[in-house]
Amino acid sequence: AKRTIQVEVIVFKIINNEILFLLLKRTNERGGFWQPITGGVHKGENLSQAVDRELLEETGITEYIRKINDVYYFEFNANDHKLLKEHVFGIEISPNIAVKISPEHTEIKWCTLNESLALLKYETNKTGFKKLFTLLND
Repeated sequence: AKRTIQVEVIVFKIINNEILFLLLKRTNERGGFWQPITGGVHKGENLSQAVDRELLEETGITEYIRKINDVYYFEFNANDHKLLKEHVFGIEISPNIAVKISPEHTEIKWCTLNESLALLKYETNKTGFKKLFTLLND
């Protein structure tokens, strides 16, 4: 059964005081749209562990500067009408870390907030990016 709790992980790096966000393009079979890292929370895992695992699976990244919890939370109905609960986290990585693309995606892009908002498909994703950006600029 599919888990009803998901994590969304917005990876970012800061270069010359500019925040750049990581966007990943899904394969055509998976919709072909741009998104942050997302995935289900496995049985026996807490949210933080799910974030680390998804980060590793989708980017190959194992180390980061900081993890920002509770950026945003939303619920939505999936295609099968199951209520999904998504918790959004921010992960700051050092600028020199390379991202390894997973088979789930075809390309990646580092984007400013405005570039991200123009590429992202879902309003809930856009809201998460805006909330993270605001937190980082407080």
